[in-house]
Amino acid sequence: MARTREKGWPAPPEPLPVAVVDNHTHLDTVVTWRADGWEPDLDAHLERAASVGVPRMVQVGCDLDAITWTDEAVRTHEQLLGAVAIHPNEAVRHAGVLETAPDGLEPEPAHEVSLPDAIARVEEAARGNSRIRAIGETGLDHFRAGPRGRAVQREAFRAHIALAKELGLALQIHDRDAHDEVVEVLLADGAPDRTVFHCFSGDAELARLAVSHGWYLSFAGPVSFGANDALREALREVPPSLLLVETDAPYLTVHPFRGRPNAPYLLPGTVRTVADVTGRPLADVCAALASTSEAVYGSW
Repeated sequence: MARTREKGWPAPPEPLPVAVVDNHTHLDTVVTWRADGWEPDLDAHLERAASVGVPRMVQVGCDLDAITWTDEAVRTHEQLLGAVAIHPNEAVRHAGVLETAPDGLEPEPAHEVSLPDAIARVEEAARGNSRIRAIGETGLDHFRAGPRGRAVQREAFRAHIALAKELGLALQIHDRDAHDEVVEVLLADGAPDRTVFHCFSGDAELARLAVSHGWYLSFAGPVSFGANDALREALREVPPSLLLVETDAPYLTVHPFRGRPNAPYLLPGTVRTVADVTGRPLADVCAALASTSEAVYGSW
């Protein structure tokens, strides 16, 4: 069923001077949002994004339905590459762990498909489609998991790391309230050559640690939020060769549109924030972002 929001789609921003890549978006969910009379399908979203300088993106499928959607979409739309995984919170449901988490929400129902079978579907999609270039998003989410759930997430994370290394793919990490533990697993198991902290939420210290290991940091709309000075400080620690941007659409819409639906066409707001925070010319920032995206995911 199509969803609605009280506030509609923001107007398209001014186009960027050089095209960039949205390296993490959930278009399977984006296309379900309806607002202000604009009822775009996938092609309409891709066209609007291209019109403002975002002609390429990485579509992320991190539950079984989204993996199937992603597998099909990247085959039929040259603008898209794919990433697939079982999200850490989905891993808990596949393992049948039902416990009240620190966020206070009651657990969602368990999935019928076992966790090993779900991860096998990730592997099947990644092996069978050359346009799937990353395993992700996978990682740890301590906000949504209790002790048993966290143990499940850790083992699922390790399985995804091993798969990314076996297939020579990039890894996209989900890290919520679990910075130390994510780093611990990466160092213990050995991170893939191209490891990306999706929607980076750490501080400058974590940014420096990641940079020292050659890990990529991807920044989304929260870097523009007024209270996030620590996140902007972290951004200043990241060299252009390790910096990426994303929307994480339909979530985390860039300021001043926070709370409104997000889509790849709104990425220029985050790119302009990156240029302002780092003090670098916008065109130079765009060119570096495009180059780094290709270094991680290859050519489209």
